[in-house]
Amino acid sequence: MLAEPQIGFETLNLSSPVLAAMRRAKYSQPTPIQSALIPHALNGHDAIGQAQTGTGKTAAFLLPFLNTWTPEDGRGPQALVLVPTRELVSQVAEEARKLAPSPACRSVAIYGGQRMRGQLDELHKGANIVVGTPGRLLDHLGRGTVKLDRVRYVVLDEADRMLDIGFRPDIERILRQCPRERQTLLMSATLPPPVMRLTSRYMKDPIHLNITPEKPAVESIRQSFFTVDEDRKFDLLLRVIKRERPRQCIIFVERKRGADRLYRDLRKFSKFAAVMHGDLEQPQRERIMKGFREGKIACLVATDVVGRGIDVTGISHIFNYDLPLDPENYVHRIGRTGRMGKDGRAIAFVTPDQGGRLTDIECFINKQIEEDFIDGFQAFAPREVKPVNQPTEEGAIEEPKPAAPPVFGRRVKRYSNRP
Repeated sequence: MLAEPQIGFETLNLSSPVLAAMRRAKYSQPTPIQSALIPHALNGHDAIGQAQTGTGKTAAFLLPFLNTWTPEDGRGPQALVLVPTRELVSQVAEEARKLAPSPACRSVAIYGGQRMRGQLDELHKGANIVVGTPGRLLDHLGRGTVKLDRVRYVVLDEADRMLDIGFRPDIERILRQCPRERQTLLMSATLPPPVMRLTSRYMKDPIHLNITPEKPAVESIRQSFFTVDEDRKFDLLLRVIKRERPRQCIIFVERKRGADRLYRDLRKFSKFAAVMHGDLEQPQRERIMKGFREGKIACLVATDVVGRGIDVTGISHIFNYDLPLDPENYVHRIGRTGRMGKDGRAIAFVTPDQGGRLTDIECFINKQIEEDFIDGFQAFAPREVKPVNQPTEEGAIEEPKPAAPPVFGRRVKRYSNRP
């Protein structure tokens, strides 16, 4: 079901302290997922919110709890938010602090890779909202440092992603420790069968709110590609960055070793570059993401560890330095730009043997991606051509013709002709 369009957060029956927090955070108009989800959640219904990242879904599931919180609730936790990644934990916890109706409403982030002592100290001060990854939360439950007996509000954010990376048993163990009389919200971009089994087992007559467009939401993102030899990608990247002058950009690569190598090369030309991948220590990852959110880092070289769930509104460009194998990952990557209705730019580097992979992406997004060029840049190494050495009519030996760049024959069958 879809919500009727509404204007202003005042129409959503939010309390004065919450509305004041929204004004401080400079939130003026609710997004479609906020308009759809908040009224049902305020009425106490379980709900499934199906929406893409970058649509304001974090505020959509936080505001209903913050609206009902009172200082009499005590030290809690009364709300639990489970998310798949460490970076998303930090993001959701920060949003909860920003939108809290009072400094007394405390949020605590729980995730691996961080010293346990710091988390224990924060929990000891009291937590109304616990935001965590399933694995680290189970550690705390096993130690007895977190109790869920007073939880009345549970959110499973990016549920499809959590199940993709194997968190289903952990999620079920956690939900079984929560009171039966609770409100449960589930947020997911897609609803594959494993997610639906989770909803049928742990939710009560949930309302399904689908704000996902039939096709991936990439219309506001200007997309293009360059065809280039593998060993000429870096020179092309420098030229494209010089031409485009991105405000902030993410440069996606497939492998951690490739990310480190590209970062080392890029660092010679820009002191505002950084690299992000799963092998970095958690404090280092946090420092990098903090610098990126604050705009101190202009170019972030990254693997798909930041392909989903990171909401940085200042990103103007996405570079697919390595084209992903899965077309859906392409959509998640470029979704880091064009946030909250803003325009964005996505540029892919495609080697001559990746035509089929590019066509798969075009079919998935139902859009033809235009080819781009840099004047004067030789994207291909000269191909060797064997001399013809055939005499001409005058008896001279014909000079070999220069090699032409490879023909990028990729659209053998147009996506519009496919069923």
